[in-house]
Amino acid sequence: MSRYGYLNLGAGRYRERFGLSFEDAMPGLRIRHRPGLDVSQRDNQLDSVHLINNAHLHYDSHYAAQTEWGKPLSVSTMTLQRFFGMISRSWYRRRALLGISSIALTSPVLGDDTLYAESEVTAVEDGDDPDVGIVALTITGRNRAGAAVAKIDCRIELYRAGRHPEDVGDIPLADQDRFLLHHSDESGALIEQTGLFFEDLAAGETFEHWPPRTLTAAESRHHALESLEINPRWHGEHAGFEPSIWEPLVIGAVTGLTTRTFGRVVANLGWTDVKLPRAVRPGERLSVESTVIETRASGSRPTQGLAMVETRAQVETGELVCSYTRALLVYRRGEGPYQAAGY
Repeated sequence: MSRYGYLNLGAGRYRERFGLSFEDAMPGLRIRHRPGLDVSQRDNQLDSVHLINNAHLHYDSHYAAQTEWGKPLSVSTMTLQRFFGMISRSWYRRRALLGISSIALTSPVLGDDTLYAESEVTAVEDGDDPDVGIVALTITGRNRAGAAVAKIDCRIELYRAGRHPEDVGDIPLADQDRFLLHHSDESGALIEQTGLFFEDLAAGETFEHWPPRTLTAAESRHHALESLEINPRWHGEHAGFEPSIWEPLVIGAVTGLTTRTFGRVVANLGWTDVKLPRAVRPGERLSVESTVIETRASGSRPTQGLAMVETRAQVETGELVCSYTRALLVYRRGEGPYQAAGY
């Protein structure tokens, strides 16, 4: 089974990995995907406007108040996007979505709710392709109350073990319990893990965060404008300046990549020694790694521990473009809100 979330690169060095292989996809396999995702009326409005959706039920609140729902309904295709996005950690090794035989919207989705996704393997087909097999999935979408709001039946091509484009060389899985992709609930369903507990972190270990991230000029412009950044170099072409990514976005993207390992953080207590040796250019790929410098128990918080972590980001040339040290407060194993929240 390939149910481990890291590769063992040797000498206390690990690389994050995601997804089950075709050989793991047995009929009856059920997965509860985490984390969940809030949807807001703002999300709904933007999705409608960007796609020029003229169904005013989604964004005209006065009109929607006269309907049986009383408020705008979420755009069904936005809901579909969210559910496919939420299952992508376990089904990361998908080559293609072959088709969707049925999309049933069983209850209304309104703004300011939280969505969760579940999937079940209903059939597998070995086929003749040496790289992939075919997996039939039923995806159930739920709201924060646990009510089913959508049911989606689809078929995907899933890479066989060792055949995914990222499976380069003979790198072994880090087959330690702390690195499992899932844990089981009382019904036998698998629940996706959301990072490492405090006890899973050891000083001197380095984690390569995966996959890398590429930032575009459009993303940079969007984030700068939404933050009221007035410098025109971030708003488009500006004579005399080489196109580059807004620095706070670089720090945010690098930090976001680290959360796949440091996902059980109670709080980020702050950054020190932030370095930006050179600007990141649009289209450059950020590769990020973090080394645990120190761990120690919290004297005032018995359910938590403190981890000092150094993070570094480089681009394809190997040039360092961002580095910093952070102090993270991390939940101990068995502690935190996870069970109560369905994690």
